[in-house]
Amino acid sequence: MSHDQNFKNLILDYPRQAIEFAAASEAARLGEDVRILPLREEQLKERLGERFRELDVPLLLEWPDGRRQALLFVFEEETEPGRFSIHRLGHYCLDLAELYHTERVVPVVIFLHPGQFRETLSLGSDTRVYLQFSYLAWPLFGLKARDYFDSPNLVARLNLPNMQYAPEEKVDVYAQAVRGLRTLEPDRERQIKYLDFVDIYANLNEDERQRYQQDYAEEIKTMSAFADRFIEQGMQQGMQQGEAAILMRLFTRKFGSDSAETYRPRIESAEPEQLEAWSERILTAETPETLFH
Repeated sequence: MSHDQNFKNLILDYPRQAIEFAAASEAARLGEDVRILPLREEQLKERLGERFRELDVPLLLEWPDGRRQALLFVFEEETEPGRFSIHRLGHYCLDLAELYHTERVVPVVIFLHPGQFRETLSLGSDTRVYLQFSYLAWPLFGLKARDYFDSPNLVARLNLPNMQYAPEEKVDVYAQAVRGLRTLEPDRERQIKYLDFVDIYANLNEDERQRYQQDYAEEIKTMSAFADRFIEQGMQQGMQQGEAAILMRLFTRKFGSDSAETYRPRIESAEPEQLEAWSERILTAETPETLFH
């Protein structure tokens, strides 16, 4: 899954928390009664043509009393700042404003990696500026992870691995992201879904995974109990494909993505009884070899 799709899912699943984290100055004025609605992609694609990107995330905010005009939040993700086009974003925001009859638009751009990116656009002559455009830059790489270790905002906690930290802090950063997911998200399926998100961006190596298992043994017991319940639920559904997918997630989490891809064909072709046996051993297996033998 691409970085863009990861962030699109995150914003769609947690729109209010994304706004509170990325645009705190704007979020402070929203209030609890505001409705946040993702805009329909079919309409955007039809009306905006080539300027529409499926991975952009425009959110429409509406107030039930009707006293305040609709407000558009436009989220865009750029892994590499060098690819970012402020002209394209400006076009996009103007098109959305016209389409939804509002001049209240807040553009937000997520940057994952350091680099140069243009923050303002001015069109005019020597005597006058006729169009001034800017946006809220959200450079995750520049935020200090430790400042958000105890944040109650789930979007912030999940993004700890994308922030700034010393190499020796990596395992602690990963652990705080997982702890945030476990304590702030009660839904079991979303916990599994966003464990993948944390794993992808933390990208722990084998030594770091072992250190996490040693330093955070008590928390792993809690996660293991949750995993057991999730596995049991999958088994009750009797779906081989679902069982294999769950085992793949647990395998990737424990042994890393490279090792998981090596064993993927074996896992995905196994019978349900074999998958059940492996699932019971995954939490205690020291290596892939001990799991399968």
